[in-house]
Amino acid sequence: MSSEISLDLGEVILRGTATGAGPTVLLLHAGGERRAVWVPVAAALAGHGFRSVAFDLRGHGDSSGRATTLRELADDVAGMVASQPVPVVLVGASVGGLAAIAALADPAVAAGASGLVLVDVVPDLEPGRVRSWLDFHGLAGRYTRLVDDVLGSGPALLATAGALDLPVLVVHGGQGSPLRDADVGRLRAANRRVAVVRVPAAGHLVARDAPEQLADLVSGWLCGIGHGAVSTSGAGGQDLR
Repeated sequence: MSSEISLDLGEVILRGTATGAGPTVLLLHAGGERRAVWVPVAAALAGHGFRSVAFDLRGHGDSSGRATTLRELADDVAGMVASQPVPVVLVGASVGGLAAIAALADPAVAAGASGLVLVDVVPDLEPGRVRSWLDFHGLAGRYTRLVDDVLGSGPALLATAGALDLPVLVVHGGQGSPLRDADVGRLRAANRRVAVVRVPAAGHLVARDAPEQLADLVSGWLCGIGHGAVSTSGAGGQDLR
């Protein structure tokens, strides 16, 4: 069962959807997306005994404001976490994942989090490769200021992610993903609590391409780290390491 929610942060009002019951998972979509992309993921997570909350990021979907800096998005994520019962697991796709990392630099946010899932993104990607990927997909002219700010924040984000004292899962998409093994390797070298799982059938937007598999992998990982006691199927044989 789902319900519509809103979060007034003063500067912006964020619109969201809460689904299911149980430990809370905060779902943060990619740039140019909206919370509806998480609907099948949220339904599957509910079946595994988890409650999910998905907001439209500022400047996206039904939320107000403009997304021009990563700091703005990170502050919004901090507000989302503060509005929910703790602990919260943060699941962020693309820029949603980077906003989650930036938010977790705040000790108050980190204290309310029990895990982080990065969906086909890690800090400090090579800017030229990212710009080429955006251009190939016709996205180069969207959110220009935000893209510039994010790409200039790579080293700081990697330092923050390396210092996180919580379990981290990277869900690595397959064909069409701008993410490379070397990128993931840098994060794993910086933080020994990082695990990696592959979804070869999905591209960069894993929530769109393989929503049920993504939910199975996330819920299985959460149960494995002790966040919830519901058993899951479908996570086996996915190169979780």
